[in-house]
Amino acid sequence: MIELDQEVVDAEDVETPVGYVDLARARANAERIVAYANEHGLGWRPHIKTHKSRTIARIQLQAGARGLTVATLREAEVMSSLTDDILLAYPPVGRRKLDRLLALPEHVDLKVALDSEEVLTALSAAASAAGREVGILIEQDMGMGRVGLQSPGAVVDLAHMAHDWPGVTFRGVMFYPGHIRMSESDQTVHLESVSANVADTLRALRDANLEPDIVSGGSTPTVWRSHEIRGLTEVRAGSCIFFDREGLDIGVASEDDIAYTVLATVISTAVPGRAVVDAGSKALAKESRGGGGGFGVVFGHSEVTVAGVSEEHGVLDISRSEWRPRIGERVRIVPNHVCVSVNLQDHLLATDRGRHGLLDIEGRGRGLWPD
Repeated sequence: MIELDQEVVDAEDVETPVGYVDLARARANAERIVAYANEHGLGWRPHIKTHKSRTIARIQLQAGARGLTVATLREAEVMSSLTDDILLAYPPVGRRKLDRLLALPEHVDLKVALDSEEVLTALSAAASAAGREVGILIEQDMGMGRVGLQSPGAVVDLAHMAHDWPGVTFRGVMFYPGHIRMSESDQTVHLESVSANVADTLRALRDANLEPDIVSGGSTPTVWRSHEIRGLTEVRAGSCIFFDREGLDIGVASEDDIAYTVLATVISTAVPGRAVVDAGSKALAKESRGGGGGFGVVFGHSEVTVAGVSEEHGVLDISRSEWRPRIGERVRIVPNHVCVSVNLQDHLLATDRGRHGLLDIEGRGRGLWPD
């Protein structure tokens, strides 16, 4: 049993809205992902931006995750208290961020993903001056169009620099197939394209005598088909620890896998066909992921969508349901995108085999940790 961060509480005494985590389901999700990865010779390095919680990270590591992926220096500081294997999947730009990065404990096998000579130059100089060696993953764009180098040749050029310069070591390549968000059954052609591009890059690196020991990719929408990308060594899928409405819509999860919901209270039923809860955009977020419209669905009543949100109001469309909620009734809402919802919470209410307690979200925010 995971030890709760604060004393056991009566769930009825916890004010809503609040993120609600089923730790047993989170454990089951972690174990299933590790089993899948092991079956296909892959490692799991989950991205902890989903939860930012040491309690949840412990679940992932205890299940067999090889290390952790982070996006911020705060997350890196928090998670370095749990593991010696960290990937910062975000280029550290600016002296302040480099100082924080290199102040991480010496025991951490630190890896950084980047896609520019400018960031590599500054990191090399700072790491060399600090007496540290930082592993480098070169990021390539595989179709999302957000960040990443655009060709195998550009990856090879930057990898040569990482191999030759002081303070850094070329460790491999990284990509994020975030453009593949369609139904799991419709992903084949897109995964084949990514796989072909990865193969081209790995071939170019080997021809240049630059053997990558890490090929890092994957996402939750593609998590169960990650092995179809040839040459992949690890997946960074993060939101699969909790899953969300997008996972339900894509087909990578069922309602039985949902480990995070937003606990909310019905505050109004005055408008016909509608019910209003106290979870609005400041608890659910306004991301429109998922194909069904709205901003979430009611757990146990998938026909009921959160049709609209303002800051403190969530409007449930109950017109297609026989369920009629009462004022004061508590409901659980599956948000469209779990990561941004968690980041809006001050703490999480967790259930663990009949006990309830509050979980800290230590990695939330930008400041130094510990403060």
